[in-house]
Amino acid sequence: MERKVRHADLRAVGEVRRELRQLLSRWAAPGSGELAEVATLLTSELVTNALVHTEGGAVVTARVGDRLRVEVRDLAPGRPEPRAASTEGTSGRGLMLVRSLADAWGIRSEGFGKCVWFELGGGPA
Repeated sequence: MERKVRHADLRAVGEVRRELRQLLSRWAAPGSGELAEVATLLTSELVTNALVHTEGGAVVTARVGDRLRVEVRDLAPGRPEPRAASTEGTSGRGLMLVRSLADAWGIRSEGFGKCVWFELGGGPA
């Protein structure tokens, strides 16, 4: 699955979730029901971060094999840093969720931008 999303198009977050669920419905990994819920939550967080905190939109890629890997690429410089969320604020939870729920995750510099990715376990169909 690969999906381009335009800057500030927050409707696209729901569309990306639907596409990811369709991909995961064909992947019969052990515990795939729970994995799908976690994957859609983490993907929503990363896509929302890219759309809210960058200027040029993003590209979302999801692949399944032995594991699910989701990547969100944007053209903004700089690396996002996990930070503590305030009790009143609506931001600051995305990367904390990724860090706590993903089996692996990271941030990779890519020319003019970056790629934030995560992996969740499982097995092939």
